[in-house]
Amino acid sequence: MSIDNFRKKYHQTICKQLLRIRINSIKGDYPNNADGDSKISVKIAWAIVNSLTTNPVPGNISGQQAGSIFEQLTRDYLENSFSLLQHIRPGKWQYSTNTSISGFDQYSDLASIDSIIKEHKALSSTLGQDYLVSPDIVIAREPVLDSEINRKKKIIVKNNSSAKLTPLRKSNSEKPFPILHASISCKWTLRSDRGQNTRTEALNLIRNRKGNLPHIVAVTAEPTPTRIASLALGTGDIDCVYHFALNELIEALNQIKDESQLDMLYTLVEGRRLRDISDLAFDLAI
Repeated sequence: MSIDNFRKKYHQTICKQLLRIRINSIKGDYPNNADGDSKISVKIAWAIVNSLTTNPVPGNISGQQAGSIFEQLTRDYLENSFSLLQHIRPGKWQYSTNTSISGFDQYSDLASIDSIIKEHKALSSTLGQDYLVSPDIVIAREPVLDSEINRKKKIIVKNNSSAKLTPLRKSNSEKPFPILHASISCKWTLRSDRGQNTRTEALNLIRNRKGNLPHIVAVTAEPTPTRIASLALGTGDIDCVYHFALNELIEALNQIKDESQLDMLYTLVEGRRLRDISDLAFDLAI
């Protein structure tokens, strides 16, 4: 199955399990990733919906439930699409949602700190606990056996002094941790300061790591480019923001011809701050 097939399946599943048309006699009906109080948000969201399905489902899903479904469907899509690139980025990969970073090699020391704080409550107010984040989706690589390293030719010699500290070798630790490869924040919509916790998580991942920095990205279904910009603009914390249907968003804005939204969209795309969900698997292979 191609990346395009997985992308279509991803959209079909979202339309079936997550996307809903809210019935509102006063504001008018609108998709549940749109802001019902914003005419341009509703217009763009409707244009995207019409590109994805001919039979949108009426109803409502709570914000918390929508977020959880979006995380799970995106996790499944990433596992399927990233597996296509196994020959480019080999390894045994783990995919999970809402998993504490203390379970990964670069952040395993945080578990000890957390344990100390729990035993000594007075330290909690001093040190805080914001460092122990649980990203919406994580992708991790399992450490490898020496036999796997030596599969094609002798690279590692048993009892040798070389490569004794790298976390990639499973034999280097009595309790090996998986290596965090990617932290992915999922935002079905972006309202007010919802994107701020994504930046906070990103900064914690950057500051508290011991080892390589994982990919730090965000995925959203927000229809309005000016709101996407609140998360996507700027550099230093998030690698890039990925839209669940960027091609359809571009088409929608070309139909609506809203110059301010179009200008912002092209600023984000041409500035390499916004990409399509189909780009993400390839970027994770870097």
